[in-house]
Amino acid sequence: MIANDTTTAPQLLNNKNSTKMFDYSSHPSPRGRILPKRIILVRHGESAGNIDGEAYTTTPDNKIPLTPQGIDQAKAAGARIFNVVSDGGASSNAKVYFYVSPYVRTRSTLREIGRAFPRSGIIGAREECRIREQDFGNFQVAERMKVIKETRERFGRFFYRFPEGESAADVFDRVSSFLESLWRDIDMNRLNRNTSDELNLVIISHGLAIRVFLMKWFKWTVEQFEYLNNLGNCEFRVMQLGIGGEYSLAVHHTDEEMEEWGLSPEMIADQRWRAHANKGDWNENCPWYLDTFFDKFADSNSEDGEDLKSSYVCSQINSS
Repeated sequence: MIANDTTTAPQLLNNKNSTKMFDYSSHPSPRGRILPKRIILVRHGESAGNIDGEAYTTTPDNKIPLTPQGIDQAKAAGARIFNVVSDGGASSNAKVYFYVSPYVRTRSTLREIGRAFPRSGIIGAREECRIREQDFGNFQVAERMKVIKETRERFGRFFYRFPEGESAADVFDRVSSFLESLWRDIDMNRLNRNTSDELNLVIISHGLAIRVFLMKWFKWTVEQFEYLNNLGNCEFRVMQLGIGGEYSLAVHHTDEEMEEWGLSPEMIADQRWRAHANKGDWNENCPWYLDTFFDKFADSNSEDGEDLKSSYVCSQINSS
């Protein structure tokens, strides 16, 4: 859970269940930490490997380029992302800092996205190896990879480790390390020293790396991860500060979108809770979160109404 150290400019909570205007302006924390208004996770554009798996047999994964369609997708994504961070052009002080995977297809995606931004709107960019694609091994033989991926489906997508490569659990570990570095950058104000600017972080990465990033951030379980759908090429997810200073997908995205991504009703409820949560609140207090781990407690007594009362409090938060 992230404390409400500061927030930024007025922004409409883009949720079909709310029409309030919220003021994101606030004083910095005692340490002067300025939280990004948004963290936007972007998958790269269509690559040669996305349309022809044979490409991996002769070209290292990190050198697979974008297709012409992928370049067009990245340009279009840049325009959409600029529209998001500028609040449709209403914000004149929006700034962006980019993190990018070192792969050719992500670097190319960043280059095309950058065309939508004025130079004055870009604080900087950094190549970050820890958000690279899952390592599937070296050169990949198509028929062998087909069998391996079938085995992965039986074994489980999160823990299955590719021969000479990584499992999703391995990617989770390095993405977790990246998150620690990201928070150090924020704590030390390395990304933005002007408190009047609205800081937005844009992370250009890969489908699985983005899913485990979200899993780590929102404390999703392995079982919940297994149901997540991959992002399409140049799709992005917007994590935005809610009214209490907690990041949520539900500020920008609708329930229907999150359902399409594979989030369960409980996960969607959690996102809506985060969009309205106050400083110091913890979602572990809600029965629908605890039910992920427990089915009954020794002191459970439906007649005393305590369980129902807790459920009611949480439902009120989620429907507010």
